[in-house]
Amino acid sequence: MGPLFRGWGFSLVGVVLRWLDEMGIWQGLIAAGLMVGLVGAAGVRVEAQRLPGGIRPEHYALMITPDLKAATFVGSETIDVVLDAPTTAITLNAAEIEFVSVKAMVSDFTPQFQTAVVTLDSAKEQATFTFSQPLAAGRATLKIEYKGILNDKLRGFYLSKTKLRSYGVTQFEATDARRAFPSFDEPALKATFDVTLVVDAGDTAISNTKIVSDRLGPLAGKHTVVFATTPRMSTYLVAFLVGDFKCSEGRSDGVAIRACATPDKLELTRFALDAAKQTLRDYDRYFGIKYPLAKLDLVAVPDFEAGAMENFGCITFRETEMLVDKKDGALSEKKEVAETVAHEMAHQWFGDLVTPAWWDNLWLNEGFATWMETKEAAKEHPKWRFEQDAALEMDRTMNVDAGRTTRPIRAQAETPDEINEMFDDIAYGKAGAVIGMVENWVGEETFRKGVQAYLAEHAYANATAEDFWNAQARASGQPVDKVMQSFIDRPGVPLVQLGNATPSGVPVREWVFSMSPVHVDDNCAEMALAGEDVECMPLGTSPVIGVWTIPVCISGDGCKVLSPETNGLPVSPSGFFYANAGDKGYYRTEYSAGNLAAIVANAETGLTVPERIGLLGDSWALMRAGQGTVGGFLDLALALKTDPNAAVLESALGKVGAIEARIATGDDRKRMDGMVLREFDGVYAGLGKSGKHEADDRAELRETLFEALGQAGDPAVLAEAASRTKALFAGQTATADAVADAAVALVAAKGDAALYEKMMGLAQTAADPDLKEDALHTLTRFRSPELVARTLEYAVSDAVRSQDSWTLIARLLERRETQDQAWAFVQQHWEEIERKSTVSSGARIVAATGAFCTVERRDETIGFFQAHPVGSSERTLAKSIDNINDCVALRTAQEPKLRQWLDAHAAQ
Repeated sequence: MGPLFRGWGFSLVGVVLRWLDEMGIWQGLIAAGLMVGLVGAAGVRVEAQRLPGGIRPEHYALMITPDLKAATFVGSETIDVVLDAPTTAITLNAAEIEFVSVKAMVSDFTPQFQTAVVTLDSAKEQATFTFSQPLAAGRATLKIEYKGILNDKLRGFYLSKTKLRSYGVTQFEATDARRAFPSFDEPALKATFDVTLVVDAGDTAISNTKIVSDRLGPLAGKHTVVFATTPRMSTYLVAFLVGDFKCSEGRSDGVAIRACATPDKLELTRFALDAAKQTLRDYDRYFGIKYPLAKLDLVAVPDFEAGAMENFGCITFRETEMLVDKKDGALSEKKEVAETVAHEMAHQWFGDLVTPAWWDNLWLNEGFATWMETKEAAKEHPKWRFEQDAALEMDRTMNVDAGRTTRPIRAQAETPDEINEMFDDIAYGKAGAVIGMVENWVGEETFRKGVQAYLAEHAYANATAEDFWNAQARASGQPVDKVMQSFIDRPGVPLVQLGNATPSGVPVREWVFSMSPVHVDDNCAEMALAGEDVECMPLGTSPVIGVWTIPVCISGDGCKVLSPETNGLPVSPSGFFYANAGDKGYYRTEYSAGNLAAIVANAETGLTVPERIGLLGDSWALMRAGQGTVGGFLDLALALKTDPNAAVLESALGKVGAIEARIATGDDRKRMDGMVLREFDGVYAGLGKSGKHEADDRAELRETLFEALGQAGDPAVLAEAASRTKALFAGQTATADAVADAAVALVAAKGDAALYEKMMGLAQTAADPDLKEDALHTLTRFRSPELVARTLEYAVSDAVRSQDSWTLIARLLERRETQDQAWAFVQQHWEEIERKSTVSSGARIVAATGAFCTVERRDETIGFFQAHPVGSSERTLAKSIDNINDCVALRTAQEPKLRQWLDAHAAQ
């Protein structure tokens, strides 16, 4: 949970949610700009295929007149195209478009128009224009008059609403430009664009480029805004917005930069504006190519599905991803905004200037921007410990990638459903981690030269994965192509197994790692749960030799490229070695018992914070894979309990929470709580009283421990939480209060109707986007069945924005205490949930069912979503089923071992 009261606390994800990350369930967001799934209005798979080819668009001229009150728009469009051969038919993309007229002109010197007959294929989201006479090869111009709707699904050209008015905004990635204007809506079919908007007299219009004219008319009460011609770019990067936006303004490297929002939130744009100014200067130098437009706008949109969108020169954001109080905003909120701005601005070069030829290479966009956001944000704010966040994120991503249901970074995608499913943890987290691993191996400056060469060669055009890694191989003289191809085209996570060091080095083997080594068939889990003596068959009777080419970096000994043929690695004859320096490598490590003991003994002094996070992550993953015990992991977590870094304790306690939620049952959960109280109460007490100027990391550590102890039932912590919550709602200001949000969350778990009403009031009336979002999320903390029912009913009501509705339902599905009630509600109210569905909401609810941990719930989930299919969620559903099966198997395998560890630990 983020900070509930702005400026009164620091944010860490609550312990109650951290275990979801550890089990690979809560993977929404991952990243700024993320879109996960597409929910069809009737659950029907949309089979939109690629266009037939033979026609290349060169230029679009768009004039669009929206009617915000009627939720419609009128469009007038010309498209200049080149025909490779004579044809009587032209096919392009269109969805939810009503064609008024279509004509073609084939000669600039003797204009002759042919009127087309329009045939629609709604399943393919295509329109075919058929002409009575063939159009000659060469240049032609299409003139199209059409009408469209401003939808409420947060896609295409749609309505965004506040209490005061409506706004017209766009979101076209991946395949929704076709809902705003008929187009050749594929990333390789780049063109230039002239955009003209005819809007109400009091409204502002924003698009990709600067305004070149703004004149009254042509209708009374309207004005016409004309924008400069864009660079050559893909259709999904076009953007236009209409409303009473207000902007803060600045300049950087000669570029005009604005940060815009609804009028009431103007003051919250200053931090993002400053971040954009610094980022543009840095990127101009890093990429070696000046930002190619005359202006850059950042616009916060009230209703927005993705975190943000990199439209060329006109980046759009969800309000919580861009707006933050520059002076008093919480650290976590500022970090989020800094990273999101850096991510989307990286796309202006990597994705907009140079664009993948097709969506199978989406990772070139999202992976690079995900890696670059951390690099840039850390450069701007070196004290904010972004490298620790990156280590936590890579650990979570590898947990996802090591499951049975994963995919290669580069995978085939043809239909809108398949394309939208590509926007996942693999495209963002894994691809970004692999890029970071390569940079760490070849060196920062060498890697930058490869990036510059790639961009210069393909500017304003399209590129492939091979283009990128070949540029890096040429710049570095290293086999970057072999390394990257092995990670890009093969799914899963490598396991690097290291033996005891000898004078000649350390023996090493490479395996394919899986955290789901046990196959749970239709009968195995039921038999195991019933107490029968059965053994589920493993996925293969022996490890499968890996095929990755991996740059393995030993702390203090540099990097060596490990291939399947490599037998050993050189190491210095020191007391111990760690085989993932800086936690930059995308692989798990397994050490001999002696080496591991030496690493643990020297962890706090001999390992960096990211390396300690990696050590915890590897131990946890090996336990889940059946190559360790839950007790062994708990021993490691307790060995690091006095670590002074919040990120290390966040990782450890998140996994402890996962053990309690997914392995422990009955009295063992109470015993786990007792263990947390015994082991961590003294650590929390050792922090003493918080000071006025307490360091950020220490404040985050205080919050982490406070929440963990409160979750375990510490009476003193719960009493303090109640006191703090009462003071907060009484309007008393807390100075440097690092645990305010954790206090409210703890109290809400046992909260009554009176507290619920106060929280509901904040959710409905808060002007600050972060405060409003945090209040909404806190509603899901209440456990009273009556209050859970109110939250579920509220989630499907018109009072909640569509972008937030799924979050309330998903969080209640994921929590053990509320999931039964939430699941019953989902099944009984699916039509209402579908009514509010947006581009990703349905798939995220499907993902939330992965928190179940019984065979009965698994079978119900399969049956329900077979009867109520959700678009763009085929792999998501498969993963949820795998998560349930894995939980059943993990509990069966590890619960007896947990009980043994608790018995032994209690006796100490």
